[in-house]
Amino acid sequence: MILGLALKASIILTLFGFGLRATREDLLYLRRRPRLLIRSFAAMFVVMPLFAIMMTRLVSLNRAVMIALIALSISPVPPILPNKVNKSGGLAPYGLGLMVTAATFSIGFVPLAVYLIGKYFNRPFAMGLGTVAELIVLSVLIPLSAGILFRKVASTAAERIAGPLARIAGVVLLIGVLCLFAFTLPKTWALMGNGTLIALIAFAIVGLAVGHLFGGPGLEERITLALSTASRHPALALAIAG
Repeated sequence: MILGLALKASIILTLFGFGLRATREDLLYLRRRPRLLIRSFAAMFVVMPLFAIMMTRLVSLNRAVMIALIALSISPVPPILPNKVNKSGGLAPYGLGLMVTAATFSIGFVPLAVYLIGKYFNRPFAMGLGTVAELIVLSVLIPLSAGILFRKVASTAAERIAGPLARIAGVVLLIGVLCLFAFTLPKTWALMGNGTLIALIAFAIVGLAVGHLFGGPGLEERITLALSTASRHPALALAIAG
């Protein structure tokens, strides 16, 4: 329980920190570039789910791993994406705009995708729209909006606390991830056979390649989409799989 609270707190602090620095141009970046938006969504929500389904057919996977792989493929990008983008030479406004746009889109997309995948596998997969909406609103939209509002009300204070807040959130997230890894390592290691490791590595590699291909001619945009396509929202993926 404490571990879960630590991870949630780090995500909320991270998104609040993004809000302290976000501009209107950041949030509207993709809405003003519809072709890039379509390519981004095609890479994330069409190509990668199809690849994940193909992997479950080609590689003999544990049922839990199969579901987790598909869940990752239909999840939006993680809240820490803008940090990854900044450190990897990507385009920060694109990363932040894609995170918000994909999260909002997922409220309707994920329940439909789960239903269709259940039909394909002839299994009773289902996830309510309310469940997805609650997770997205609480973990992405509210903390980001709170940061934006705080910046409008107290811009000077926002500039002062943005940096320290980001560092605190990073430390809390790192501790939480390390603890989670330590607790789940035995179970994770037990699932590493039967093609599981190959499937996870292939998902990451193909995600990077698809992102570079669909990102367009600009290197910064290709890097940003590659990171987005290869990494997804872990909490939502767990909720879908679970």
